[in-house]
Amino acid sequence: MTVRLPDERSGPARARLLVVVAVPAEAEAVLRGLGGPARRVPLPGGALDRVAHPSGATVDVLAGGVGPGAAAAAAATALTASAADRYDLVVSAGIAGGFAPRAPIGSTVVADAIVAADLGAETPTGFADVTELGFGTVRHTPEPAVVALVAEALRAAGTDTPATGAVLTVSTVTGSAERAAALTARHPDAVAEAMEGFGVAEAAARHGVPAFELRTVSNAVGPRDRSGWRIGEALGALERAFAALPYPALPRQNPPDQSSSGQNPPDHKSPDRTSPAPPRPKEAGRG
Repeated sequence: MTVRLPDERSGPARARLLVVVAVPAEAEAVLRGLGGPARRVPLPGGALDRVAHPSGATVDVLAGGVGPGAAAAAAATALTASAADRYDLVVSAGIAGGFAPRAPIGSTVVADAIVAADLGAETPTGFADVTELGFGTVRHTPEPAVVALVAEALRAAGTDTPATGAVLTVSTVTGSAERAAALTARHPDAVAEAMEGFGVAEAAARHGVPAFELRTVSNAVGPRDRSGWRIGEALGALERAFAALPYPALPRQNPPDQSSSGQNPPDHKSPDRTSPAPPRPKEAGRG
């Protein structure tokens, strides 16, 4: 039996967004930022919270679980259930570890690349990602106009110089200086590390829907020191970020074929994708 989400559009076209986070605390911060009343909408295996934003946009918030596999499955479920009334944009959001000094604790980052940082193989000469191995992509590139619009909206709302750069998706969070150094050597453009963005972006790409990632920093990427985590501060920053986003304008920044075609948009993938995509690989302190 196919479950479909109710169609809430009427009159002129309105923006429709899906926000995927890992855990309920992140979902609650996003919902506080959205400000409007939420109602629960059932999904196979769970539910999401739907907000009719004062701007006229409809924003669905889904706590999909920790890790790229759970995030991909949850996002794909919501995207499939909404196939009759497609989302305009998918957002991976939550708290993250930040790479100092570019993304200090309490800062907000917007991904200009969503990268699977540990999807690959260890070889005698070092780590090789799945693109190097010839099995697909490790990078999704959000539409630059969306990244610029979000960063500008955050600056206008008083966020101190939100950082843009690659947000790395990992299945095992970094807990040592050595691994942090290895990641920054492979990804010098990295600003943050989290666990779900690539899974969300994979699901969105396979449904032909553009995606971007927004994170707020709770801890530094490096030696694991829970005493230095500032989860409450990061959740507060996440709430403020979602209060500031220009929801109706976001989908208009995407090329028309990204929101109207069921095919994967060619520029939504990394230019180095030359092989068929592999099957999908299988509380919130991130670093």
